[in-house]
Amino acid sequence: LQKILILLQVTLSVVVGKTLMILFPNAMKRYILKMGEKSRMNQNPKFSYENWGPTFFSFKYLQFVLKVKWKRLEDEAYEGYPAPNTPVVTLDGEVCHLLDFME
Repeated sequence: LQKILILLQVTLSVVVGKTLMILFPNAMKRYILKMGEKSRMNQNPKFSYENWGPTFFSFKYLQFVLKVKWKRLEDEAYEGYPAPNTPVVTLDGEVCHLLDFME
């Protein structure tokens, strides 16, 4: 049920965002650049808006956001419930899961 709600929320935001980018491209560019200031991605001169701005609200953007949000559902821990089996990387670069270290 949570995955379906996340799918609906992200899909709606992508549809609204894409529509706004078509109807109000300059306003959306300012909005996206303002969001970029928070993460400081605007400070890299080789990373211009023209390279990444149009990718916002695309199908690949939708897929990426869904993947991240759905993965975070699996990583949540609740008191009194089993710990999530989160993937971890050893110093040798081997990918394991947290519960692999439990004996």
